[in-house]
Amino acid sequence: MFCEVKTRLSDKFGSAAEAVVRAKEQKYVRIAGYFLMKAGREFAVRFDVLEVYETRVSHLIGAFTA
Repeated sequence: MFCEVKTRLSDKFGSAAEAVVRAKEQKYVRIAGYFLMKAGREFAVRFDVLEVYETRVSHLIGAFTA
């Protein structure tokens, strides 16, 4: 599992998860692939997003796919 952690003071300008746009998703998929290649591993991965606000935390499981 790979997890992107985004923090915000509020969701006034959108949720923290909304900051993980398609271009960032593609970048994380490439990074994960490189990491797995260097580690000599090949298995399914999951990409989660963890939103951290002042008063709450949300864990979005499987926020995007490779």
